[in-house]
Amino acid sequence: MQNQDDSSGSFRDRLYTIDESGKRLWVFAKKPKGSLTTARNITGILLMVFFFTAPFIKVNGQQLLLFDFFHRTFAIFGVQFWPQDFNLFFIGMIALMVFIILFTVTYGRIWCGWACPQTVFMEILFRRIEYWIDGDTHRQKELDARQWNADKILRRVLKHGIFYLISFIISNYFLMYLMGSDAWIKLVTESPANHVAGLTSMAIFSFVFYFIFSWFREQVCTIVCPYGRLQGVLLDRETVVISYDYFRGEERGLLRKSENRSETKKGDCIDCNQCIAVCPTGIDIRNGTQLECINCACCIDACNDMMKNVGFEPGLIRYASEKMIADKKPWHFTMRSGGYTIVLAALLIALGYFLASRNPVEATVLRSPGMLFQEQEGGKISNLYSVKVVNKTVHDLPIEIRLLSGAGEVKVIGNAPVIVRQSLGEVVFFILMDHTKITGSKTEIDIGVFSGGKMLDQTRATFVGPDK
Repeated sequence: MQNQDDSSGSFRDRLYTIDESGKRLWVFAKKPKGSLTTARNITGILLMVFFFTAPFIKVNGQQLLLFDFFHRTFAIFGVQFWPQDFNLFFIGMIALMVFIILFTVTYGRIWCGWACPQTVFMEILFRRIEYWIDGDTHRQKELDARQWNADKILRRVLKHGIFYLISFIISNYFLMYLMGSDAWIKLVTESPANHVAGLTSMAIFSFVFYFIFSWFREQVCTIVCPYGRLQGVLLDRETVVISYDYFRGEERGLLRKSENRSETKKGDCIDCNQCIAVCPTGIDIRNGTQLECINCACCIDACNDMMKNVGFEPGLIRYASEKMIADKKPWHFTMRSGGYTIVLAALLIALGYFLASRNPVEATVLRSPGMLFQEQEGGKISNLYSVKVVNKTVHDLPIEIRLLSGAGEVKVIGNAPVIVRQSLGEVVFFILMDHTKITGSKTEIDIGVFSGGKMLDQTRATFVGPDK
């Protein structure tokens, strides 16, 4: 149902924040209040607490979350992943994509309004500071239209100074997730000359975050983010989104004293436009589902508050599907929703199983390149090998190499090898076999990597000998 004041439907051809000439229309969102806003604020605060504390939480000596693309080091909930775990990464990405699709088809774009970092920081942090310095929507509009004077300059300098300071702090934490908190501490405590690249990245990230939260704002959701565009193909009539009950609300009209709205053929919508005033993307939800809607529920709280004030039943705007509105039926957990939820749970369980069952130690044995075999004393033939061992555990591992098949012995070069935790080590060794036990020029042998008497991994190699 489109807005009566926009019968041409042109709202679907352009963004609400762009005028006919293409000029940016600034959104002066009114401060929302209500039960859903309170719940969203609590959720946002908890997420921000997690964001600011996670880099300093260590599990088994490993950072809780780390995505160091430069050194190919990744850790999720304290479990470190290596390039050898690419199969797990691939499965995880597929599971995440399917999860996003099924979750959006069933439950809509609720992620954007309740958990997306852009929304959380913008609405819970930056916009609250703006309310504190510039005031609510009317005072913000008045301040924006006012000529430059000492008061306006002071407010602008104070607000943007705080905005940049917070952006600088966020950029530092963002770097901790990319390089690790320990490396970040070195970055800020050692000589700047030793960390030119890191400090440059910090400055760039700070400016980018400041630009986004001080000026670009809702355009991240409406122009840049692909998720909003995807909902056009992911949503259907049964998807739960923020919906306006047009059967109950139309025809719209201002509320007049002692008016019988049934006689005047008016609906419950009193055309107060409070749903528009509080919207952080500036849309009119009464026009239906739009890509700009982030499901933040501000319009629901604003509408419910007005309905209570005029004595009408709340819920004119609510979380509902188009089918629920059209059929006038309450939401219930359908077989479709249940099926998708089961698939989502199965994906998470499967990913958890693969993560839990991954091999904590991986070994790769290679014969030394360019060398064939060597004849040793006593009629023995030797081959030189090297084994690369990836120790994914949080303990240093003393390594023992054993021959699992074939009659021979292993002789390690150097001291007893120990692979340091969370690292890649190499062990060089000979395998010696009696020439009478060799049946051909190439013999397949099995080699085991042991630590403390327990076999950690098993691999296969080729032993080269003289032709028979």
